[in-house]
Amino acid sequence: MAIASLSRFTVPLAGSQSASVQGLLMPKLKYRFRVTLQNFGISKPTTELTKQVVDVTRPNVTFEEIVIDVYNSKVKLAGKPSWADMTLTLRDDMTNAVTNLVGEQLQKQFDFYEQASASSGIDYKFSTVIEMLDGGNGADTVNVLETWELDGCFLSGADYQQLDYKTSEPVQIALTIKYDNATQLNTAGSPQGVGQNVGRTSGVLITGQAA
Repeated sequence: MAIASLSRFTVPLAGSQSASVQGLLMPKLKYRFRVTLQNFGISKPTTELTKQVVDVTRPNVTFEEIVIDVYNSKVKLAGKPSWADMTLTLRDDMTNAVTNLVGEQLQKQFDFYEQASASSGIDYKFSTVIEMLDGGNGADTVNVLETWELDGCFLSGADYQQLDYKTSEPVQIALTIKYDNATQLNTAGSPQGVGQNVGRTSGVLITGQAA
C-alpha cells in the first residue's frame, strides 16, 4: 500500500543504526502547554493566570567559561551555570483578576505605598511550572509530556504595556521572571534530563585531568 511509504519519511541513519522502516516521531507543538504559578501573589486560586497566558519562554541556561592557560595552548572548562530571565505574557481580563495578582506579587516584593521592602527572599519568591501537553481536552484526558519546574522565582519587571486607539488587540501584561534553578521532569514526575542523576564522572577512574 502507498501509505507504507510514510514510514520512510525520516533521515536514514548510518550503518546498522538505520532500519528499513523507521517513521518520524511526533514533535511537541508550541501551542500545547500550560503554565502554573505557585505562591504567586496572595489571592487564591491563581488559576486565572493559567487561563490568561499568551506565551512563555522555556528555560535557557549558559555556563561561564573557565580558561586554563598552559604552555602553547588553552583549555576551556565549564564554570557556574546561569539561568536566563524568563518572559511570561498575560491577557488583562475585565475582572482585574490578573492585574490584581500581579500587583499583589509586586507588593510582596516591595510595598510601593509604605516604601518598605520584604525582609527575605522566602517572603516573596514563587515557583513556576511549565507543562508540555498532548492536546487532550474535555472528555479526552490531557496527558503531560514534559514538565519544567522553576524554583526561586521573582518578578524583575512588569510591563503593563501601552493603550492604543488604532488597534483591536487585548490588553496584555508582560512579566520578566528571574529564578534560581530549573529541573526537568518526565511523565511520572521524576527528574529526567536536566536534574537527572547521571553521575559526576563518565569514566571508571578519576584522573584529576582538566580535560
